[in-house]
Amino acid sequence: MTYNEIIECLTDLKDEDKVIFKEKKFGIIANNSLGIYHKEIKMIAKEIGQNNDLALELFESGIYEARLLCSKMYRPEDITEPLMERWVKTFENWEICDSFSMGLFSKSKYALEKILEWTKRQPEFEKRAGFATMASYCMADKHSENKLFEQFFPIIKRESNDDRVYVKKAVNWSLRNIGKRNIDLNRKAIGVANEILAFKSKSAKWIAKNALAELQKENVRMSDYPRGIYR
Repeated sequence: MTYNEIIECLTDLKDEDKVIFKEKKFGIIANNSLGIYHKEIKMIAKEIGQNNDLALELFESGIYEARLLCSKMYRPEDITEPLMERWVKTFENWEICDSFSMGLFSKSKYALEKILEWTKRQPEFEKRAGFATMASYCMADKHSENKLFEQFFPIIKRESNDDRVYVKKAVNWSLRNIGKRNIDLNRKAIGVANEILAFKSKSAKWIAKNALAELQKENVRMSDYPRGIYR
């Protein structure tokens, strides 16, 4: 499909009622949105395939759903640091933040660098991008040993007092995903959650209680990464 054909396809799917529904139901507030569900965007992206040039054009269109498509069409191995910085500053809600962070940023060679940098940022969705990339990286990297992921614990503790909803949810998400890599990290994540539980802020207590509820389940799903080492 050409750029014009993609834009035409997206325009044909425009639904103002879905724009309103996504805002009310999921808190997705987006400029220049056509009102297309994420699952439909994924189907279009699968049909088109990866194409960096088209992805860049789509992002520059300024259409919200075209930018979501960009996050699914750009090749992670080709992304540059300036491009990541340019894109992260445009994020306006959790959906587009997570789409780029999970599908693109966490699979790039700059993932660790940006996790360490963005989790210190003040803007809500730049900081969320740091933690969303962290949470996804915990599953994307199947080979690194525990030491790499243990360096995230102090960051999680440091930011657990941020009471902004989309930050605290991403902090919690990261802690849970680290704790589901293998049994040793599970025990350490539970220990960190208990430390956070002692903090005074409501956000910290929510993060800790929610993480403990999942990580202490008898049947918690664990990935055992890297395979065969932590059993």
